[in-house]
Amino acid sequence: MKKLTLIFTMAISALATKAQLKTTAVCPVFNVDVLEGTINNDLSAKSTLGEVKTTFPCFTDLTETSSGNGCIGAFYKDKDISFFTERGYIEIGEKFKGKLSLPLMGASRNSLFKWLGYPKIKDVNWDAFQTKYGILILYYNKANKINKLQLSSKTTDTIKLCE
Repeated sequence: MKKLTLIFTMAISALATKAQLKTTAVCPVFNVDVLEGTINNDLSAKSTLGEVKTTFPCFTDLTETSSGNGCIGAFYKDKDISFFTERGYIEIGEKFKGKLSLPLMGASRNSLFKWLGYPKIKDVNWDAFQTKYGILILYYNKANKINKLQLSSKTTDTIKLCE
């Protein structure tokens, strides 16, 4: 009977040692300065994957090795922001949960001149603006309202976007 009690006690103890409390990674608010090209005054499109992971540890998806498409990065799907570190750009979607320094999301295409001037390249669905950090690409929905932003450290001639 003592052996049975000892074995039972050891089994319970072994299970208890494996049960650990795990904390959920909490991220600070994403504050995007569109004119400076920075996030929380610390990260930019030139930031490394390690820097992004350290500053914002609550990523929902992470790609650390290239699968041929060069789309290495940290992705925050619940906050609608993605850092494509190998390609040197940050993408912000229309459901972005954070703060933009300029109220661009949902802004009309015709109201941008006062903040950004004339676009360097204009297309039916997007405009690319020259910035001091590279380029800012704004995408428009059918109502000509902004629904996606891309901040890039590249130029309009060298940028390569992920699909």
